[in-house]
Amino acid sequence: MKVTHKPILLVEDDQVFTMAVTRAFRELQVPNQIVYRENGEEALNFLGDENGDRPCIILLDLDMPIMNGIEFLQAVKKDERLRPIPVVVMTTSDDQQDKVNSFDLGVAGYMPKPLGYGQFVQVMRSIDTYWTISEMP
Repeated sequence: MKVTHKPILLVEDDQVFTMAVTRAFRELQVPNQIVYRENGEEALNFLGDENGDRPCIILLDLDMPIMNGIEFLQAVKKDERLRPIPVVVMTTSDDQQDKVNSFDLGVAGYMPKPLGYGQFVQVMRSIDTYWTISEMP
């Protein structure tokens, strides 16, 4: 993600996880601003701002209030302006149907939330490395 300085959108209602993402990206020296939204509805409002930068990637939890991750994905993938933004699901859900639904809706990846902080930093490093070398349309 270092190639582009567009924001990273984190759609997550867990404040502890949000702080862990911030800390991990700081440790990895990822320069992108992290924009937080607590549910899918707030994230769609952010994405609908014509004057705002489109994020380079969306990190998405599935289990959220108001509008969950699957509902958010359905809305994003129906919108031709938003459809190209890569979405990586990061969730505690181990429900196989959540995985199937997520990939059916075109996610770029599906990762369980790691239990330990060291493992979590490794996951964030992997995401950063992949999207740093991946070319976007």
